[in-house]
Amino acid sequence: MRALQVQALGPDYAGCRLAEVDRPEPGPGEVRVRVRAASVNFPDLLMTRGEYQLKPSLPFTPGLDFSGEVDALGPGAQGWRVGDLVVGGARLGAFAEYVVVEAAAIGRKPERLDWGQAAAYPAAYLTAYVALVRRAQLKPGEWVLVHGAAGGVGLACVDLAKALGARVIAASASDAKLQVVEREYAPDAIVNTSAGFRDAVKAITGGRGADVIYDPVGGDVFDESVRCIAFDGRLLVIGFTSGRIPTVSVNMPLIKGFSVVGVRAGEYGRQFPDKGRENSAEVARLAAEGRIRPRVHAELPLERWREAFDLLATRQVVGKAILRPDL
Repeated sequence: MRALQVQALGPDYAGCRLAEVDRPEPGPGEVRVRVRAASVNFPDLLMTRGEYQLKPSLPFTPGLDFSGEVDALGPGAQGWRVGDLVVGGARLGAFAEYVVVEAAAIGRKPERLDWGQAAAYPAAYLTAYVALVRRAQLKPGEWVLVHGAAGGVGLACVDLAKALGARVIAASASDAKLQVVEREYAPDAIVNTSAGFRDAVKAITGGRGADVIYDPVGGDVFDESVRCIAFDGRLLVIGFTSGRIPTVSVNMPLIKGFSVVGVRAGEYGRQFPDKGRENSAEVARLAAEGRIRPRVHAELPLERWREAFDLLATRQVVGKAILRPDL
């Protein structure tokens, strides 16, 4: 089968190659899925450089989220039949024509979603759900400031926060992207962050500041977020797409009475397996009911993986870039 392999770590995906490899065989409790679509996530790019928390041995195939058809069952795999349409999340392996995962790592593909949309939602919306529901304990009517609102995890947060009854401020440095977000997802306000955003957020929230701030960007965005968070607010640390890991003087959370909260959705599920299953089930339910709407920016065949990676790396996407091994 064809698979995108990281054969060496380096900048600009220098160690990545599309290779012919043996089709994997499912072991006990595992299933093999024919991949129809796989979404590109920022951790995939980091892994090509060895800059993510997970550092697999070389060579490896990246790819977290996928949709496809069950192709084979390993011994003892329960709950699935060959031909079932599924979505799944794996720590590795989705950028290939076939992927092997534990049977418990896949779920039914929502009928409302096409292949690309189905691959676009698991990790992004699970991150948003764990952030807003589990970590921030979001209440209806609270103000949520979403940074990187046009990216995969940011747009998922805009969408989910609206579904949960929050008031949403979508923030980005691009007017063009904000126009798309405003047109398709109807946040309560939009803010261009390129010239600063503290005063705008304060004005929108009546001087109080945002109750919850969702920050996948880090760097200067985090620094300024400290200045426009409400008392008793929750500043959610999702990631550092800006490239700089920020710090905060602890007198600021003391004086302003806010919390800095780390979010790792996958690790949350590993630490609390029962809650992890509940999280995934709830996100799947919202998708099946049409209450969340993952957005696909572009679908590209597997051999055009570099273009898909570049769309994310250069901040061109609004939603998700999708690789299609079946094209």
